[in-house]
Amino acid sequence: MAEILSLILIVLGLALFEIIISVDNAIINAEVLGTMSPKGRKWFMLWGILIAVFLVRGLLPWLIVWGSNPSLGFLGSFSASFSNDPNIKEVIESSAPILLIGGGTFLVLLFFHWLFLEPKHYGIKGEEFFHKQGVWFFAVASLFLSVLVWQAIKIKPWMAFGAVIGSTAFFITHGFKENAEQAEKQMLEGSTMSDLSKIFYLEVIDATFSIDGILGAFAFTFMLPVILIGNGIGAIVVRQLTIGNIERVKKYRYLKNGAMYSILVLGAIMILDSFGINVPEFISPVATFAIVGYFFWRSAKALKVEEAAHS
Repeated sequence: MAEILSLILIVLGLALFEIIISVDNAIINAEVLGTMSPKGRKWFMLWGILIAVFLVRGLLPWLIVWGSNPSLGFLGSFSASFSNDPNIKEVIESSAPILLIGGGTFLVLLFFHWLFLEPKHYGIKGEEFFHKQGVWFFAVASLFLSVLVWQAIKIKPWMAFGAVIGSTAFFITHGFKENAEQAEKQMLEGSTMSDLSKIFYLEVIDATFSIDGILGAFAFTFMLPVILIGNGIGAIVVRQLTIGNIERVKKYRYLKNGAMYSILVLGAIMILDSFGINVPEFISPVATFAIVGYFFWRSAKALKVEEAAHS
């Protein structure tokens, strides 16, 4: 019974994290869908969900586990995530620190980039100060990576390489996201792209944005079916928000803050786990609910004051 409750908590935590981290993606989708025909929007909602849930959020975690454990084979890496075989568990546990430190590095750098460089509504004290010190982002990122690699080398050289891969993945996906923002502006200014081209564009953007949620998922669990279910539920909810209440969601100004502080906590948990400091499994979903809940409350409070002022 306790295991079932734990799995439910993990699935709900994964779904919530996927929803919050995908709000920016949903906003881009909604704005691009507004330039498409009704038929194009229906095609995106149907095939977009299938691709987002089963192909991207199903296949990518599988590829990550396989890449970290090539000896298990492609099919073996899937079944290994929920196998009770002690030999398979030993293989996964030996490679887990590499994956965890890589994912943790990616998430922490993502948080630092938001804190120092991205425009935001200031949700708590200190955010405005760090935002004004944006020039220091690259220095902080370099120092963070240097210290992490130095400590990882003392334990396992492959862990150090995992941290470098995590930072590389961050800068590559960041480049894609910046390019997506420019492409979106051109599209909204009167692009002649066909609906099919726009659907392909949105799927590429979704795959890029989904990396944040997929890497963060490993802070919750290594069980691929559970990741697929949790992230899949979140992806479906985001698609519904895209065509329904995205304008309402955008009014909750501090949701992005909640997403980014969740990312920081999950990144820290993954890095601690990679160094052998075992964090209880329930901490990730509980922390996600607590952080997102706090910033949702702050957002709802601010929205209520704003609506009262305009009434």
